[in-house]
Order: sequence, then structure tokens, then C-alpha cells
Amino acid sequence: MTTRRTTDNTKALDAFMTTKFQIDAILERLKALSDDHFETHPDEINWGDVGTLNHYASLLRQITDSAFKEGEHAA
Repeated sequence: MTTRRTTDNTKALDAFMTTKFQIDAILERLKALSDDHFETHPDEINWGDVGTLNHYASLLRQITDSAFKEGEHAA
């Protein structure tokens, strides 16, 4: 029984770490995009750009609210 539990834990850890690395890569890409002002030029920003950025922020807020038990996920 111990061997099976160890195997299950190892598989779970491997799956967890794979997903964590995927999240880290996504965050790095988002950070780079943010550093580049989301590929916009200050003289060319329009309300469509604002809407897009607000949409991104809303999606990220859903994630952080869930992760930190804030917003609608608050206990």
C-alpha cells in the first residue's frame, strides 16, 4: 500500500510541477508583454486598447480572487 501511495504522490507531484512550470511561462510572457506596453504606442492608444486591457485585468482578477480567496471567493 505504501508503494502505491508513493507512486500516486510522485505522479501528483510531477503533474503539479508540470502545471506550475506552464503557469510560470505564461506569467513570464505576460510580464514581457506588459513591459512592452501590450505592444501599443502611447500616441496610438484608443478606447479599444483600453477595453482589451480591462478585459485582461478582469480575467487576471478572477484568478487572483480565487487564489487569494478575495472578491466573490472570499470566505
